[in-house]
Amino acid sequence: MTPFLSCGFRPFFLAAALWLPTSLFVWIWTLAVAVPPHFALDPLAWHRHETLFGGVGAILAGFLLTAVPSWTGTSPLSGRPLLLLLLAWLAARLLGLAGGAALVPLAALAELTFLGGVLAWVARAVIGAGNHRNRPVVALVALFVTGAVLSWAEPVLDLPTGALGDRLGLAVILLLLALIGGRIVPAFTRNWMVRLGPRTLPAPFGPLDAATLAVWALVLATWVAAPLARPVGVLFLVAGFLHAARLLRWQGHRTLAEPLVSVLHLAYAWLPLGAVLHGLALAGLGPDPATTLHAFTTGAIGTTTLAVMTRASLGHTGRALTADAATVVIYALVVTGALLRLLVPLAADRTSLLALAAAAWGGAYLLFALRYGPLLTAPRADRPPATGAAGPA
Repeated sequence: MTPFLSCGFRPFFLAAALWLPTSLFVWIWTLAVAVPPHFALDPLAWHRHETLFGGVGAILAGFLLTAVPSWTGTSPLSGRPLLLLLLAWLAARLLGLAGGAALVPLAALAELTFLGGVLAWVARAVIGAGNHRNRPVVALVALFVTGAVLSWAEPVLDLPTGALGDRLGLAVILLLLALIGGRIVPAFTRNWMVRLGPRTLPAPFGPLDAATLAVWALVLATWVAAPLARPVGVLFLVAGFLHAARLLRWQGHRTLAEPLVSVLHLAYAWLPLGAVLHGLALAGLGPDPATTLHAFTTGAIGTTTLAVMTRASLGHTGRALTADAATVVIYALVVTGALLRLLVPLAADRTSLLALAAAAWGGAYLLFALRYGPLLTAPRADRPPATGAAGPA
């Protein structure tokens, strides 16, 4: 069996790293030439869908297909079944790009085959192993698939569910960032600090963490139902301060010597920042909500996915868990792109700044493909897998 198909992170991390900048370039091109393309969805809906369910969906698949075996002690999905999932994902991307009324149902079918296959495999592994701690992850993946179904129901069945599906999908990812991030950030920080013998370690999971997750779930559920309601803005502000308090307990300022660890803290920091900015926007005290949502999408999701992709790619291919110069540039590019995207409404030439933000953000994923692609397609180095490289159980 080829190394490329030996574990889910290999094909899906590389596929996402190539697709996200490609779809972003196509989106910017449609804005520049002002010619409506023949997508399966309208251009803005296509951009949202392909970023969330296409690119982030592939990263989620790669993460879960790699982490779940370590959570449950089961064998990873590999070989022909993994290839079939990858081909279903690819078919959805190409059919959605080609467009045409006749291809829309086929694109939807391909994507739901991919996402449904991931959900079925994850649910079977987690539930079959009696891994009760990760059953909430299975439920969230099921909600993510539901979001994709609602997103496709609009062009296929002419139902007004597209925006609702996109919000549900985004909310699931943001809740997963808080849930999984709350495990991996302090755990990997602790592992790194123990080797250095510090006096203060990240605080363990406690009442503040539980309260933050509960409030965050409530905020996101309310936002999905009423995205522009002003009271929702107040909830976002409360959640932002809880996320910030949670993050401070993890001692991120002590990790600056290892970017592979410190970037995890930086990635999580986008959650409180995004929550505060979006709360202010909904209250009419900041930029428009469409702009502040990019603190979550380009900032929190962009930085977290690349932080996890780099770490997992190193650990699960047998390389040392340390960031080289190219990896640091990847982190710098994604953060720069996210910050520039938030500044677009303030620019005199919005189109140029938007293009610059897209170049930086998309460039981070392209650099990942260049730097880590050879690792993802080559055999493992001669050492055992790094403990927890894809996330603690």
